[in-house]
Amino acid sequence: MTKDDTHDQVVPGSDETIDAPDVRGYDFRGPFDFGDLLESYATTGFQATQLAEAIDIAERMQDADATIYLTFTSNIVSSGLREVVAYLVSEGFVDVLITTSGSLTEDVIKTAKPFKMGEWNADESDLRERGINRLGNIFVPSDRYVWLEEYLYEFFEEFFSEKKIRTPTAFARELGHTLDDKDSVLKQAADNNVPVYCPALTDAEVGNFLYYYRQSHDSEVGIEILDDYDSLIENGLLADETGLFAVGGGVPKHHAIMTNLFRGGADYVVYISTGVEGDGSLSGAPPNEAVSWGKIKDNDTNYTQVEAEATLVFPLIVANAFKQ
Repeated sequence: MTKDDTHDQVVPGSDETIDAPDVRGYDFRGPFDFGDLLESYATTGFQATQLAEAIDIAERMQDADATIYLTFTSNIVSSGLREVVAYLVSEGFVDVLITTSGSLTEDVIKTAKPFKMGEWNADESDLRERGINRLGNIFVPSDRYVWLEEYLYEFFEEFFSEKKIRTPTAFARELGHTLDDKDSVLKQAADNNVPVYCPALTDAEVGNFLYYYRQSHDSEVGIEILDDYDSLIENGLLADETGLFAVGGGVPKHHAIMTNLFRGGADYVVYISTGVEGDGSLSGAPPNEAVSWGKIKDNDTNYTQVEAEATLVFPLIVANAFKQ
């Protein structure tokens, strides 16, 4: 092999012209503009470009007057993103919430007793002795759950007084009406007639306390989930177009895309995820996988995934695509 041959291997060269924007980041010289900064993400590359796509799709959802679903896991409410979600609901930007039981639990607690900033590298045994639970770098003292049990027992008494079998959406709505906190997701949802679906209602302290309540107070009470599933499917069928924000994975994400399957798939989709595709889990599955199931409509420009931790990127999307 000659020197020229090896050079062609190292520097093959190409005459092809690529019809695409130049890679270019934000120019910090001169006056700063936050909107221009986020616009520059489109040509920054990597996940910045995915974030710009998410903002664009969010704007298109609104332009199309789509029915917008927001799904999120309980850690979103554990963090300061609780206030972001409450804002979206209060301003009428989302039409359907799908979440986990932990979200309901922690939203109620925070109306009376805040969570506290902690640290990642805490002494777990010491925290246990002090009655402090750790969520990442957030501390939740156990007295919050003692207070919650008392609050919910009073609520259960009224909630089940007229009807023994209730749905999770009724639970969330009526619980929200008891709260007095503008930053509460449940209160904003109840006040603005936004349904909160929680198909796994028993999977947190709410479930524990429902168990104890039924054992000790009224063995006939129960939670019916199929009625909620009916209404979620039927309302999706009535929507001209649907948009979906899946913040995290799990049951909420799948509940949204599965019920959109009945209408031929969601029209606009944004995933924010740290899940990995390689394990085959739903939480790590990218949106194009859902296209193969018919849960998202087949259009290369109507969905994207931002591979990032939600507290970093969700406020940026809300700031640019909704607030502005």
